Amino acid sequence: MAWVEIVALLAVIQLLVFGMLVGRARMTYGIKAPATVGHEVFERYYRVQTNTIETLVVFLPALWISAKYWSPQLIALIGVVYLVGRMLYWRGYVRDPKQRGVGYMLSALPTLALIAAGLAGAVKALLR
Repeated sequence: MAWVEIVALLAVIQLLVFGMLVGRARMTYGIKAPATVGHEVFERYYRVQTNTIETLVVFLPALWISAKYWSPQLIALIGVVYLVGRMLYWRGYVRDPKQRGVGYMLSALPTLALIAAGLAGAVKALLR
C-alpha cells in the first residue's frame, strides 16, 4: 500500500502547488482577494486549481477503495497516469484552454478506471 499512499500524497502536493501558482498569478496580474476574475491568465490558473479540487474528491476515494481489492502497485500506476494528466492539463490550460484535452483525458480516464475497479472489487467481496 505504500505506493498508493505515495500517489495519494503526491496528488495532494500537486494540488498545493497549483494553489501556490494561483497565488503567484494573483500577485502577477493584480487580482486582489476575494476576486476570482479580472485577468484571463489568472482565471486559467484558478480554473486548473478548482478543477483539480473537483477531481480529487472523486480520485482519492476511488484510489483507496480500488487498492483494497486489487494490486496496489497496479492501482498506484493508474494513479501516476492521473498525476501526469493533471500536469498536462495545467500546462495546456494555462497556455490555451483549447489545449487541455489530452491532460483532461489522462486524468479522467484513470479516475473512471479506479471507480470501476473499486466498485467491481466491492461487489465481488460482497458476493463471496
